[in-house]
Formats: sequence, C-alpha cells, structure tokens
Amino acid sequence: MLTLLGSEPRHSANRPLMCDRMTRRDFLTIGGLSVGAGLGANAGLNLPQLLAAEAAAGIGSSNKSVIMIFLVGGASHIDMFDRKPDAPAEVRGAYDGISTSVSGVEFVEHLPKLAQVMDRMVLVRSLEGGTEAHAANVCLTGEPPGIRDQVARPAFGSIVSHVQGTTDAGVPPFISLTPKMRHAPWCLAGPPATLGPAHAPFQPFRSNDDQLLLGNMKLRGDKGRLARRRALLGEFDNLRRELDHGGVIAGMDKFQKQALEVLTSRQLVEALDLSREDPRVRERYGPVSMQNVGNGGPRCNHHLLLARRLVEAGARVVSLAYGHWDWHSKQYDYLKDDFPPFDQGLSALIEDLYARGLDKDVMVVVWGEMGRTPRINKRAGRDHWPAVSSALLAGGGMPTGQVIGATDAHAAYATERPVHYENVFATCYHHLGIFPHTKTIVGEFSGLPEPRPILDKPHPILELIS
Repeated sequence: MLTLLGSEPRHSANRPLMCDRMTRRDFLTIGGLSVGAGLGANAGLNLPQLLAAEAAAGIGSSNKSVIMIFLVGGASHIDMFDRKPDAPAEVRGAYDGISTSVSGVEFVEHLPKLAQVMDRMVLVRSLEGGTEAHAANVCLTGEPPGIRDQVARPAFGSIVSHVQGTTDAGVPPFISLTPKMRHAPWCLAGPPATLGPAHAPFQPFRSNDDQLLLGNMKLRGDKGRLARRRALLGEFDNLRRELDHGGVIAGMDKFQKQALEVLTSRQLVEALDLSREDPRVRERYGPVSMQNVGNGGPRCNHHLLLARRLVEAGARVVSLAYGHWDWHSKQYDYLKDDFPPFDQGLSALIEDLYARGLDKDVMVVVWGEMGRTPRINKRAGRDHWPAVSSALLAGGGMPTGQVIGATDAHAAYATERPVHYENVFATCYHHLGIFPHTKTIVGEFSGLPEPRPILDKPHPILELIS
C-alpha cells in the first residue's frame, strides 16, 4: 500500500478513512510533501498552491527534455576519458586504454560498452568552472555555491519549469531522483531559489528506504510485490471515481484539480512502476542496488531507466546522482567496482534512446563537480582538481562522435577549446528552445531589484548546434 504520511491521521465519523488510514482531505493536501523539501518558510505550501504559483509565472510548451546525471564527488577524467599514456606513471594511472567506435579516441579499458557507443556521444575534455568544494550546485545551476552575493541561481530544472511549465498536467516538469546521502551538499535536488517553491523538483522518493512505488526495486522473484503495484493503479482509479461521484472534484478550483491529477496520474504512476518494463530491458540496464557507496549515492542503474521512462511520460528535466567518485586513496581498488555498473547502465540508456527514437528529443549530460589531480598522491588516490574535467553528452539531435577540447600532457589544464559548465547549460537550453540570454523573474523570493539572466555565459557549444 502507498503511504505518504508519517504520522497517524486525525479522523472522526465525519472524516471517513480511505486506504492506509488516510482521509480524503489528507490525500488532497499531501502533494507538498515531495515538492519543495528544504525550502524553509515556504515548505508549508501544498501542491495546489505550488501549481497556482507556477501558473502565475506564465509558461510555454516543448516536447524536448534533458536527463542530468551527476557523478557524485567528481570522477577522475584522466582515468576515464582523457588518458595520457605517454605521461609518467604517477600521472597516467594504472589502467590501459581501449579503442572506441570513433577513430583515434580512447577510453579506459574498463569502459568497453561506452567505448562501443562513442559514435553516439560527445566527449568534452576541456570542461572548466568546477568547484573545489563538494556540492551538487555546479552540476545543477552552472555555478559553484556561495557566489552572486549569496543569492543562489535557480537550478536548471527549476528555470525550465518556470519558463515552459508542464507538457502534461499529471507529470511534473522537473523531477529529481537524487537520494539521501550522508554528505548533505550532494543531496541538493535542485534549488528553485529566486523562482520560489512552485518550481522545486518533484521527488518521488526522499530516501533510499522510501522508494514510493518502487519498493526496494527488487522486482524479480516476488509475485506479491508485483501484484500489489498493479493493485495500486486500481486504487488510484477507484479514488478518482469516488471523488467524482461525491462531487468533490466539481467543487475544486483548477489548481486543486491539477494537484489531484499529479497525485492520481496513471501516467506518472506507470512511469515510476518498473514492473511494467520489459524484463529484458531491465536486465540490460544492470544492477539495481540502492546501497549508497561511501558518502555518495547508489550505483542504481534502474534510476537511469526511470529517467528514460519519466521523460517519455512528459517530464522536461530529470536529474539523478550516481555513485561515489571521491577516491583520495586506493582509487584503483574502488574504481574496479565503479566502472562496470556505470559502463553498463549509461551505455544501455544511450542505446535505449536511439532504439526508441528519442535521440533527437532527449539530451543526456554526464558530469561531476570537479576533475581529479593529474598526479596520483602517496595514498594511491587523486585529490580535488577544479581546473578541468570531462563531460559526456548524448542525444539531443547533436552531431555526435566528436571530441571537443583538449588538455595538456598531464590533463591538468585546457589547452584547446575551453568549455564552461555554463556553456553546457546554454546548449541544453538551446535544445529545449529556451533563449539562454533570458532574464528570470526574481519576484518576492530574491529581494533583488531586477531580474538576472539565466546564465552569465549564455553561449552554447557551437559544434553541437546542428
């Protein structure tokens, strides 16, 4: 049964209970629980209020979408996509290279599946603008935390929500699959900041033990769980009929109706229900472990599959956090566990988008908040290196199979075609049909005298504009 309330519901003879000891009134006000977590004074807004605030901002429409994959902690670019085989041993690392489907481009030997789909990706080797501190901000907004006079830039997904709104009333425009992690700055799902709580991400689950419709994601071998999930869809339909028969829906304003649409949407529920996916596809994506790695997130490849299902259902932006890449010591022992699931899951997502004809509509961005030091330290690890890192992009109708930028002999600094995080975001905005010079409406939540532009560096990567 689906339980979204954490306390015992109050009830009386005049407030009959529904499933899970929940009243109709409780059900119609739970929408705010998964939207806008951590917004302080604004956290009390319920879903109808958030929808009303969203509509007041004015929205557009588009069928394009972006999947943003955050490699928690900053992956080692030199040990993955920017190998330096001619460098000294303390720089080049412990792994050999492997040819990819693009002539002259090598990946580390432990990423063979991604190497096979390099022709369907873009590799940026000259990514600048990273942060020394561990936080998700730069991969959500384009800028590190604590700048702009302490007024945070809204997350990419929040801006898209503000500018374009929903494609379907039952599917939120910005969805975050980021789980709870021990290091709080990595858990940031996407600050709506100056745009207000109407544009915070919708979070289907807020911890690894609260997977909403997904249980613990162990789908195989449990017929009872599958049956309960199918029954849940029927419960939502029954709820709709009960509310409609009692005249409740007719008495709602449009934002309450839209909130009910989200909460009882078969489209959203079915997108989140992986038991509806072909078992062969689930198997191809690979491991489903929800156990966090170190202080980071899980290596949960079904989050990648969920992202694909959610953009198919109508979400504009889906973000997720994958694994833990902050290896200051013994990194080559840890990377042996990191590489195989990442290689399998990301390559499956890219192949899946092409197989389903989504490669022009869905853009995928994969990156961390920093690179790693060129020189291996005395503990056989690499430390923080914000000067340069790598990013992988796929889909979006881009001309793929190319490498953009280059670094010096030790992968320490960009030497050709520097690309800033904001340039990548500008490319994403261009894909969605949003002019990156646009100034966001700051409104009452910022205290600023005038709007600020979406990006300070609003220029997309020209090589990717087809």
